[in-house]
Amino acid sequence: MAVAGNKPLVEAANAATGEIGTVEGGTLLAQGNTLLGFTPVSLAAGAEGPVPAISPDYEYQVLIPWGTPLDPNGPIQEYTGDPNSRPTAADQAEMIGIGHDGMWLFPIGNGNDHGVLCINHEFGTNPHVLGKSAPETLEDVRLSQHAHGVSVVEIKKISGKWQPVTSDKSRRIHVNTPVTFSGPAANSDLLKTPADHSLSNAKGTVNNCANGYTPWGTYLTCEENFNGYFGSNEGVVFNDNRTPAQERYGFDFDGFGYGWEKFDPRFDLSNAAHTNEENRFGWVVEIDPMDKSQTPVKRTAMGRFKHEGVAVATGRGGRIVCYMGDDEAFDYIYKYVSASNWQAMRRRGISPLDQGKLYVAKFNDNGTGNWLELTINNPVLAAKFSDQAEVLTYARLAADELGATPMDRPEWTTVAPDGSIYCTLTNNSGRQVANGANPLAPNPDGHIIRWRDSQQFTGTTFTWDIFVIARDTHGTETSFADPDGLWADPDGRLFIETDGGQKDGLANQLLVADTNTGEIRRLLTGVDGDEITGLAVTPDRKTLFCNTQHPGNGNPALTNFPAPTDGVTIPRDCTFVVTRKNGGVVGS
Repeated sequence: MAVAGNKPLVEAANAATGEIGTVEGGTLLAQGNTLLGFTPVSLAAGAEGPVPAISPDYEYQVLIPWGTPLDPNGPIQEYTGDPNSRPTAADQAEMIGIGHDGMWLFPIGNGNDHGVLCINHEFGTNPHVLGKSAPETLEDVRLSQHAHGVSVVEIKKISGKWQPVTSDKSRRIHVNTPVTFSGPAANSDLLKTPADHSLSNAKGTVNNCANGYTPWGTYLTCEENFNGYFGSNEGVVFNDNRTPAQERYGFDFDGFGYGWEKFDPRFDLSNAAHTNEENRFGWVVEIDPMDKSQTPVKRTAMGRFKHEGVAVATGRGGRIVCYMGDDEAFDYIYKYVSASNWQAMRRRGISPLDQGKLYVAKFNDNGTGNWLELTINNPVLAAKFSDQAEVLTYARLAADELGATPMDRPEWTTVAPDGSIYCTLTNNSGRQVANGANPLAPNPDGHIIRWRDSQQFTGTTFTWDIFVIARDTHGTETSFADPDGLWADPDGRLFIETDGGQKDGLANQLLVADTNTGEIRRLLTGVDGDEITGLAVTPDRKTLFCNTQHPGNGNPALTNFPAPTDGVTIPRDCTFVVTRKNGGVVGS
């Protein structure tokens, strides 16, 4: 374990006031117990190639590739990767999307063989989804839009194999699905457009990256690089007239090249009728997995930025505490704390995610830190913003004013059962000056930071250290780079997924760390050009779900997975169902 000379977390625990808050699932095993009992994937076996590799102690099943119909008994035919065709936009709205990412399983019965899987579809490029570099019609745009968003799909283990089943719960939520807003910014003029001044026609969620889930049984999906789907038909003239907020959030005349603005005026930043449409994206969205009649809700109290994910804990007094990363180089780590006990709030008909305080982190070089509240009551912010709605809508700009610590791309967060919070910092090749919390300059391979909050997660101070620096693993059997996905299990294991250029010839991978000892082992590697992402488990933790995202970057010359290798079939994002051959807890 590479530690950057800061206070160890045992000292942080002693400094924290009060007892540790609760995290769903279990308790940490005693020091000295062995948590990792599996044979790791070797460097040679985990090399880049057209098919995945997994520990010899494990096996996997492929589940719900892009193009799988939500209803296996319905009229929609599966898209199997034919390079000469693609689904229609209407069919795609009834199919599993592309860009499999964050997800969670909501149990039905005991949940070990039956549940509702909510899964994000972060992105799919035009060549992959459309088979062309740019859309040529509104139908092309709708196909791309419907491939993004979220799938809610009921799955069941039948004859030893997990599969989708016909269900009144399954549905797709995408760019054209109705949504509502709640919280302090819900009625702000910043969210109103001339075309939809009442917000009655608000639609869509996009670039859904990582996720969270609540103790009351709902799914939280997080909108990350939403800026890339907007463009301007005015071309470069738009860039000369961007507002400071548009520039700070990365809006550009051609976005990421999706071309939606050419056929859908909602995404044309120069279309006056849709002014402020971009402010409707960048939020945490709450979805009821069991009731498809419930409209997804964007929770504005949690702030607007490029949300990577949200880790939820229950803190002092039963308050909900949410930890979130803003995935961009030199951006920030945030937390949200509900106003009071979440159960009491819900009994009063108030969402715990609507009333509370949003904070941003300042990491001091001595291993301590402070949570700075983003509130209009702060004179620094009152001088720059008109009300709390504006503070939340432009949370990045508010955090700039407070002097938060710019981090090396904060991505997934997770809360361990001992009260430690972990966050992946994927990389930052642009960093020129190191500091305690970001100890490398440049930092092309990333690191994982952890901290311990005071007052059972709810305090405004914390103590932190560095769990591991990816560079320090290179050339060893535990080599990895660009940590991204993250989940702490109830026993003290930390599951780590990667997204980026791995060293030592490796494909992207799923690793498991023992947080007691710092030992890391490789459980699975993906295929050429993919990302390994998304983590969910059955309640008994004997089944783990994870994803290969954009295998081969859509190029059939690199891989045809999950189809047999033929050099022709379009590769499709899909989910791995990972189990231990002896039936044990995953990661053991």
